Amino acid sequence: MFTLTIYSQTSTPNWYTDISLASETAVTENKPMLILFTGSDWCSWCIRLQREVFNKESFTTWSKENVILVEIDFPRYKEQPDSIVQQNKLLQQQFDIQGYPTVWFVSVNKIDDVIVTTPLGQSGYIPGGPQSWIDNANSIINSDK
Repeated sequence: MFTLTIYSQTSTPNWYTDISLASETAVTENKPMLILFTGSDWCSWCIRLQREVFNKESFTTWSKENVILVEIDFPRYKEQPDSIVQQNKLLQQQFDIQGYPTVWFVSVNKIDDVIVTTPLGQSGYIPGGPQSWIDNANSIINSDK
């Protein structure tokens, strides 16, 4: 006798924390970046956005097809490498982040070996679950087409 056990594994999206690696991937895959500015371990709206949208299978499926995910985190309790802390502070200033969560969508191109990003629009927490959030995201990333 034998027992067959099947585990249902929900895939999780791949969130980059290094903006350089994410940018190279965005150029290679010809996709815009979704840059999430978050306080992952203290911001209640950030945690809610993760739970209600980003942790859902429909978001995972959509993101794999449409964007390169980047998490720019400002945690209070978990450690980060100094290089990531410095990178995140610089990006916070460049995007003029005033609150969390803030999500920026940017197109990414490589011109003469230089990565060039162009802001497409921003978002944040949107009530209504993953489909409402995805519909809004699609309107932003498809606005220049």
